Amino acid sequence: MRIRAITAVAVAAALIGLGTVLPASAVPARADIRSGLDCTTWIHNNDPLTGGVDCTNNTSGPISFHADIVCGWAPDVQGNSVTAQPGGTEESVGHCAIYSTGIGHIGWTVE
Repeated sequence: MRIRAITAVAVAAALIGLGTVLPASAVPARADIRSGLDCTTWIHNNDPLTGGVDCTNNTSGPISFHADIVCGWAPDVQGNSVTAQPGGTEESVGHCAIYSTGIGHIGWTVE
């Protein structure tokens, strides 16, 4: 019984440790057009804890938005709020805490 408990604890610790060393996908992703924005997400080449979204406004009026960044085991962050004018492109950027396990996902919210 004691050996099973020790084995279970060792397996659980190994799985938790494995989850902290697996890198997040750092491939820029092209997202669908929604709410009149055509957006591309990205993770910074030299700082894997910095990411953002570039959005082009395809409507006839201004649209405000911000990046939503999932930061692994650290709190998620929101990028700066920006307003894209009709036909214009703007960028919202955020940075995860130093103890983050990496960026797991980037999306955006229209305000």
